[in-house]
Amino acid sequence: MNHIVARQKHVTVLPADLEPSDAELNAIEQELPLILAERDLLDAQIVTLDRTPTEVDRQRLRRARRRVLAEWAALENRAAHLPSSGDAA
Repeated sequence: MNHIVARQKHVTVLPADLEPSDAELNAIEQELPLILAERDLLDAQIVTLDRTPTEVDRQRLRRARRRVLAEWAALENRAAHLPSSGDAA
């Protein structure tokens, strides 16, 4: 069996330190509740792809949508209270 191997040099040079910065980790931590809510909504939607949704499925979808909206609003509210990094002219 012949293996296919790339014989070209890498186009993008990767930095030596591939770890996320503290700022990136903090941003992920702030967005984590929204990410988890969106994951739960996606799970609820996947369950209903191949069947007719039952009343329990509909309730789960509504609950997941409400949670996504609530987490999104909470994230926006937290961002609105953060000090801006730019100087006002």
